[in-house]
Order: sequence, then structure tokens, then C-alpha cells
Amino acid sequence: MTEETIKVLLVDDQPLLRMGFRLILEGEDDFHVVGEASDGIEAVRQTEALQPDVVLMDVRMPGMDGIEATRRISDSGSDARVIILTTFDLDEYAFSGLQAGASAFLLKDVAPSELVHAVRLVASGDAVVAPRVTQRLLETYVRGGVVPGNSPAPHRDPLLDELTPRETEILTTIAEGLSNAEIAHKFFLSEATVKTHVRRILSKLQLRDRVQVVVYAYETGLVVPSNPDY
Repeated sequence: MTEETIKVLLVDDQPLLRMGFRLILEGEDDFHVVGEASDGIEAVRQTEALQPDVVLMDVRMPGMDGIEATRRISDSGSDARVIILTTFDLDEYAFSGLQAGASAFLLKDVAPSELVHAVRLVASGDAVVAPRVTQRLLETYVRGGVVPGNSPAPHRDPLLDELTPRETEILTTIAEGLSNAEIAHKFFLSEATVKTHVRRILSKLQLRDRVQVVVYAYETGLVVPSNPDY
């Protein structure tokens, strides 16, 4: 999307934080902040009306919180990708946001350059923001087969049987946080071939993007947390 404008919706109940994000993003030639919202209800409404590419979504807001707003945006079929804004990296709200359909999460004190990079990555749909941190978050909350809300132990999804052996291998490496380039190197494939496999995996498993693949792999037990002592 380097030659296209990335439309961003800012959602936070703190006006000063929205202003700070706006100043950072609008300092870049390829960003346009199309709107702001101070709660989840307004976020859902503005996402439908403004059709942003990326929504920066706070989680703790009065009225409808960011998790429910993310779920409604995802369930609506919107093409908008949501980035959850949180205060702590190991945050149950961040995990719940990923479960609800968010494509990534960021800490609120993220450096300006990292914010810009993250929004571009999520808009492209090709990468997970901070994959190692995302993996650590998932391992923390899926530890022992139990996720927030006392969810049952993971079970094998019949959709996994639709994958070829190669696609299953690539699914596992995505869940481990590997990039397309790293996957290509590991399996002696071209990046174009890896991208094709990733698209087929998303289609067969009915998932939106790579971070949903990561969540799916942990929730179905395909990937088991490797270190319970974070």
C-alpha cells in the first residue's frame, strides 16, 4: 500500500491521546485520519460510515468497550483491521481483543516510528505486529489449554483436515511468529509461494489474517505453549 493512502480511525476516550496519534500519523504522506471516536458505539458507527483501513482501538472506554466494538466490526464483515491499544503487553484485554477479531495490539506508549510501521503492516495484511510479543501473550493466556473466561480445553477443528501437509507445516510456523521470508528460508521456497500457501490457509480455515492464524493455532491445540514460566 505504499502508493495508496491508508485511512485510519482513532478510537479512545482521551482526547489528548487521539491528538497525539493524529499528529504522528498525519506527519506521514500515506496516512489520512478519517475520523475519531470516544467510545465503542461511536467506533462501530464510524467504521461503517467512513470505511477506514485501520482502526486504532482503545479497550477501556465508557459504554461499549473496545473488545465488543472490535467483535461487532469483525462480525459485520468490514474490511477494516483493528489494532488494540493497551497499557500492558501481557494484558487479558489484548488477548480478548485478538479473539474478538483484532489484527494486532500495541502498547499506548509505543514509539512514533513503531506506530507508523505497525499501522502499515496491519494495513498490508502480510504481517503480525510484534510476533514474538504476540506469541508470549498467547502462551500466557492459553497456558494449560485454558483461555480467559474459563473456556474449555482446545479441540481439533475438522477444518484442519482440509489442509495439505505443507500447509499444516506453514500454519505451525506462522503460529511460531515466523515471517514469510523466514518461512521461505526454512522450507526452501520462494516468498511468492509462501504467500500463496498463506492465502490458501486463511481461506480454508475461514480466517482474516495472520494473527488470527496464531490465535487459532493455540486455541485448537495445534501449537502448545512451550514455556509456562513467563
